[in-house]
Amino acid sequence: MALNSTVKADANAPAITEQLANFVATHPSQGWSDAVDAEAHRTFANWVGCAIGPSAHETVEAALAAVQDLQPAAQASLLGRREKVDIASAALINGISSHTWDFDDTHLKTIIHPAGPVAPAALALAQHLGKSGRELIDALVLGVEVSCRVGNAVYPDHYDRGWHITGTTGMLGSAAACSRLLGLDAARTQMALGIAASQPIGLREQFGTMTKPFHPGGAARVGLMSALMAKHGYTASKRALEAPRGLMQVFSDKTDWREVTENLGGPDGSWEIALNTYKPYACGIVIHPSIDGCVQLRDAHALTADQVESITLKVHSLVLELTGKKTPADGLQSKFSVYHSCAAGLIFGRAGEHEYTDEIVNRADVLALRAKVTAIVDDSISEASADVTIRTTDGRTLHLFVQNAIGSVERPMTNALLLAKFAGQAEPVLGADKTARAWALSLGIAQCADLNDFFASTTL
Repeated sequence: MALNSTVKADANAPAITEQLANFVATHPSQGWSDAVDAEAHRTFANWVGCAIGPSAHETVEAALAAVQDLQPAAQASLLGRREKVDIASAALINGISSHTWDFDDTHLKTIIHPAGPVAPAALALAQHLGKSGRELIDALVLGVEVSCRVGNAVYPDHYDRGWHITGTTGMLGSAAACSRLLGLDAARTQMALGIAASQPIGLREQFGTMTKPFHPGGAARVGLMSALMAKHGYTASKRALEAPRGLMQVFSDKTDWREVTENLGGPDGSWEIALNTYKPYACGIVIHPSIDGCVQLRDAHALTADQVESITLKVHSLVLELTGKKTPADGLQSKFSVYHSCAAGLIFGRAGEHEYTDEIVNRADVLALRAKVTAIVDDSISEASADVTIRTTDGRTLHLFVQNAIGSVERPMTNALLLAKFAGQAEPVLGADKTARAWALSLGIAQCADLNDFFASTTL
């Protein structure tokens, strides 16, 4: 009996898999402007700090213990740690660590965290192969381009269905980056993308648990393994991405092929890594405008928590859909609570990794202020904005509309701010001297003929 389907598949889709494979295999090294290259280095440096900071977190400890049960070969390093594991497991563990605090980079067009799946796979493979920093950055740029362009084509429909788009496109970026490092030709790169296309990872149901950071780590491992399999002759559909029953049309009713193919490898403005942003707050990106508003009002009026009668937020519906947890039970859940985040921002004047611990989540003053936060949906407000009103116990009404939060494309974090963020995460793990060295090498990684000095500065 034939199965009925209401989906109108596009049987005439362009050869997306082939075009992306040709792009990855043949685009020249540093075939983009200095500005794009600088953003790639900022992406890498930010990711390194995000991976080092939580490297001893219970999430990482549990994942590493499972990996060690397999008795892995010591092929690649784990950032912020002493252990070495096989390259696939290093991709997994470093990817998990980098997303554990939800402090990593964000491609705001799609809410993809671009480096999370791509950088750990590329770094592990580059170390194993003895590649240079230049080759590593090339692979990162090309891998991010692949995952974000596929994300552009299916967002927001794909995300709205409940997929975590970082993991479900990230395995393609990881496969692309690793194919580039392996020197695969276009035909084998096409196979690597095809193999990866059958392994999307990540459901939004997992947000607020240890499994959310598994998504970029798992995608990193999938992409690396897909490239290695393709290297050894493993095959896949040549149309694994675009076919009527391929990844993209199964993922989403929206498949805007132009988002993948238009200006691919072209002018500076078309490079997705040039649009990357970096978080000043260690939580879901849609909360940032609300935190920004609370912090700005706090600082402008020298507010203390006991002076606050109420905090009223007007936000896009996506904010409450993603971060509407009113009573988070622990630090992981609190990263998806606009209520906790605003309370933390007003009490501490920041919302970094230390404001999302189990201890802070259950502190009496945080609980009391969190109960005074009300969030109202207003879809006339962009998901990148927030309207914040604070009423004080002495009768004042303080108001601020945040069009774009700090860290956005419109209000980017400077290198000085990125360094402060990096140091805040890495110094407790590495100490001040190694942290300074790690930052300098990360921000200039393409100048490194090999990666030995980098790993000496980023591991114990």
